Amino acid sequence: MSPVSRFTPSTGRVPADDGTACTFAQKALARAAGLSEMPAVGSIVTARPEVVLSHDNTAAIVEIWRQLDQARVAIPDRLAITLDHAVPAPTPRHAANHAAIRRFVAEQGIRRFYEAGRGICHQVLSEEAEVSPGDLILGADSHTPHFGWLGAFGAGIGRTEVAALWATGELWLTVPDSLRVCIEGELSPWVSAKDLALTLIGREGADGALYRCVEFSGACVDRLGLSERMVLANMMAEFGAKASYLAPTGEVFEYLADRVAARKARESGFSESDIDSERQHVLERLRERALYPDPGAPGMEIRIDASRVQAQVSCPHTVDRTMDVSQLGRIPVDQAFLGTCTNGRLEDLELAHRVLRGRRLSSGTRLLIVPASSQIMAEAAERGWLVDFVAAGAMIGTPGCGPCMGNHMGVLAEGEVCISSANRNFRGRMGTRDAEIYLASPAVVAASAVAGRICSPEEVVL
Repeated sequence: MSPVSRFTPSTGRVPADDGTACTFAQKALARAAGLSEMPAVGSIVTARPEVVLSHDNTAAIVEIWRQLDQARVAIPDRLAITLDHAVPAPTPRHAANHAAIRRFVAEQGIRRFYEAGRGICHQVLSEEAEVSPGDLILGADSHTPHFGWLGAFGAGIGRTEVAALWATGELWLTVPDSLRVCIEGELSPWVSAKDLALTLIGREGADGALYRCVEFSGACVDRLGLSERMVLANMMAEFGAKASYLAPTGEVFEYLADRVAARKARESGFSESDIDSERQHVLERLRERALYPDPGAPGMEIRIDASRVQAQVSCPHTVDRTMDVSQLGRIPVDQAFLGTCTNGRLEDLELAHRVLRGRRLSSGTRLLIVPASSQIMAEAAERGWLVDFVAAGAMIGTPGCGPCMGNHMGVLAEGEVCISSANRNFRGRMGTRDAEIYLASPAVVAASAVAGRICSPEEVVL
């Protein structure tokens, strides 16, 4: 029996002013548009995001923006720019691109700029607490739904749309339908949020949530750690979602309050008592701004029994071509890759360390580990994990996107097979069209590197 089941309650549109129960998307976009009444699903609003995200594509956006005859960005305090997709610069062309971005940042006085090596945009903005529950963040990156992990409305948009935001500070958005995914039960050992996401996408298809906001709930979701919440929200970009949402928990509020208070302390030279007071103030503000969907709001429902979910693999060349690892058969692996905005966090490295410590990579299989941020890399080094990874035969890369998008630092040769913790496996994704990419959790990636073939951790960690 499939762990996924579907229900279709009310699917009607929500009128703007009749008091009907409203979705998270309606509430978030109403706030961003400054509306006193809830917009109907399917209506268009003029929204002003709290954060506008771009990365190495910023230089290309600048060229579009200048065609709008602009000299100054309308909202420099709301821009966040991270160099992460090709770092360190692998070619003179990439180096020139980075240099152009640095000049633009200095010219426009953009404070939220994160240099090469700091890490992947979604992870860095989370660590820096640049986004809060209830915020609207629009980004020139398709995985911006990532910020649903903390109860924010994050959506990917095109470069032209970002240029328009730079010029005006606002953008038209259609209020999306919502898809509610309720996950009950408890995950089995070595089964993770990555497996939940692949199970959902595999059953419903890669366009199963096309231009919808995916709202997660249920006892299993409530128990997920911060890292696992990020995985679930991030992967919804591969489900066609416009945005995703997990109700912020006490742990989320504490995580953000700690970081905001610490940043303000660095900037203002607070005393310890001042930091405690500021932290409490931030915590109260975060709780006040959080948004929650109403019970009975419209949308299709999907239910997942987490206890029935098995470790998953997404097979070439589409993310929804999934199956249980146990059903895959013997697939030899040339390269294993652990990292990306989906699965490059400390908890992911911890899982890999449990598998790799005291073991060696299989002959003929290489393993590349790229932490999602400099903070994660530093913590892993402090714990001694990086030494153990190197002892096992792994290579460690600069925090960033690395080989995920086929730029550098681990692209594949023709005919090679890679098991990856990334989010995409379409043909040519890692630089070579005649290579095969399988997607899986960090535990499966690490185990496969030891076994030399795709396998579950239970086969390696006895």
